[in-house]
Amino acid sequence: MNKIIIGLLFVICPALVSAAWAQTPPDVLVRTTVEEVMIVLKQNKDQRMLQDIAEKKVLPNFDFRAMTQLAMGKSWRDANPAQRKALENAFRTLLVRTYTAALADAANVDRKVEVEVKPLQLRPGEDYTTVRTLIKEPGRPPLSIDYRMTLTDKVWKVTDIVAENASL
Repeated sequence: MNKIIIGLLFVICPALVSAAWAQTPPDVLVRTTVEEVMIVLKQNKDQRMLQDIAEKKVLPNFDFRAMTQLAMGKSWRDANPAQRKALENAFRTLLVRTYTAALADAANVDRKVEVEVKPLQLRPGEDYTTVRTLIKEPGRPPLSIDYRMTLTDKVWKVTDIVAENASL
């Protein structure tokens, strides 16, 4: 997967949750935040600013415990609480570094990239959904990226990212 696509994958992620927007449908959150982040990227490409975006806009939107548990599978049960916390922190650090690097690459691209957020059909009372997106870049086949999300305490959190049928 090229760095631009990975960058867009993480550009979309900030959209996925916000306590203030908990009542807003997740697909609307994705669309709005993608637009906001793309504007910021066009105006400022400073590495510290990109790190700041990762820390403030992306990380609060992820359930790192659930993501780490999913990634670890059966091994999660064998880990003690200190090991689980260390794994969760390592996963968080990896995401920040990946996100910052991908944003830097995306910020330096002049090609037109379009992110299509598919309409979401969320039924009242559902606490789990998938926001489907399609990344379109001239000269490349479209890339599908799905964001699996869970509603916890009235806040949507990303629990998995699936790019071209491969889970994060």
